[in-house]
Amino acid sequence: MSFEGFPGSEVRMRLDHPVIDADAHIIECDFAHLDFVRQIAGPEIAKKVAATPASHGPTVRGFWWGLPSGPHTGDRAMAQLPRYFRSRLDECGIDFAHCYTTRGLGHIHQPEEDLRRASCRALNMLYAEMFADVGDRLRPVAVIPTYSPREAIEEVEFAVEELGHKAVMIGTELRGPARKASAGADPFLSPAQMTRSIVMDSPHDYDPFWRRCVELKVAPACHSSSRGANTYRASPSNYVFNHLGDFANGSEFFCRSLVFSGVTRRFPELSFAFLEGGVAWAVNLLNDIVEHWEKRNLDSLKRNLDPSTLDVDLLERLFAEFGDARHTPARIRERPHAGFSATALPDNADEFAACGLREVRDLRRIFVEPFYFGCEADDRMLSTAFNRRLNPLGAELKPVLGSDIGHWDVLDAASVLTEAWSLVTAKLITEQNFRDLTFVNPAMLHLSMNPDYFRGTVVEHAAAKLLAERTR
Repeated sequence: MSFEGFPGSEVRMRLDHPVIDADAHIIECDFAHLDFVRQIAGPEIAKKVAATPASHGPTVRGFWWGLPSGPHTGDRAMAQLPRYFRSRLDECGIDFAHCYTTRGLGHIHQPEEDLRRASCRALNMLYAEMFADVGDRLRPVAVIPTYSPREAIEEVEFAVEELGHKAVMIGTELRGPARKASAGADPFLSPAQMTRSIVMDSPHDYDPFWRRCVELKVAPACHSSSRGANTYRASPSNYVFNHLGDFANGSEFFCRSLVFSGVTRRFPELSFAFLEGGVAWAVNLLNDIVEHWEKRNLDSLKRNLDPSTLDVDLLERLFAEFGDARHTPARIRERPHAGFSATALPDNADEFAACGLREVRDLRRIFVEPFYFGCEADDRMLSTAFNRRLNPLGAELKPVLGSDIGHWDVLDAASVLTEAWSLVTAKLITEQNFRDLTFVNPAMLHLSMNPDYFRGTVVEHAAAKLLAERTR
């Protein structure tokens, strides 16, 4: 169904709470971005930044014809001109909006440090200038590269302390460079880029960075994709094929990394956002963790799966009764593990030790409480976040509405809230769920880190009242 021509202002009139957009977008004009790159790093680096390709590699088909045009040119201008965006917020039914990078989604994973840091710092300087006059209703999100803890700390300190940013999007992966295939070669057989988490089995200790985020009162947001060489989304011919499930898969990888590396156990004060991938993947992941823990916690392993407890006498009797000429009692007696190595208990056998998982209810503290999940207006599966019967803890996850204004999947910026409201009219979510989606969760993502986050904005009083209710 098309919602064009049905402005969100009509939905907003029936609500008794503000609407906070957790994820609109900035479409950066390259000429403005490069002005700051030249200022920071000089003309040669600026030329290289201008030529920086998308992060998913030269053999993978990426983003094309992805910005509003034609009858939606005004929507493109909203993402380019913050004052114009602000002038249309009431029409959209949005009280306050967070604006994330477009260009930086790729540049944050540029493997060359001088290009990566110059580009990201320039973006943050540009945003500070662009949004200086609209802070009561719009807030840009700084782009923080994280190829080392030192880099991450230096850039987040500059963004927050020097430029005044209050929200940040971080790099979540270390990506090695993809190499071009030789002429005529199958790109699938060419050497691929490698990707690893910044925290799980990482070569670096990022705890000083997480500690600095707590001190600076910023909630790290993930906007990572999983497109790229050496992935299941590497078609050289079809962007839609590559895009389906893209952000969900990138978010799931980082979420798993945070839990199993113990970050959420060590830093319970931190809140994290995973954007544009929906929440259904998180419901699935949470259930999957429980199922794995029930079978592979250390006590269960020793009780049920220890190779040294194998009853070889029983196997021999059963092979005698039910075997055949090839599966004989003598052969199973000789090789009772039948080629599956009977190994001693390995080092680090408790694979839940880092996250401190000792009983299912621990997941409320290390998974449910710190995580927020960006969902778009057309995502009917966001209803799974509110279905307590699907949640092994009987809890709700915390989706936040991201409009994605500025990108191809929003054909009419003014109608985003109306499309989201259709989930209520379809009885997929309740009006209380809608309040959580559009106000409570987007607000608490940041208020949980910084009680003064909304000071000076149009939602200041509503946010203060909400925080008081939640901390009572």
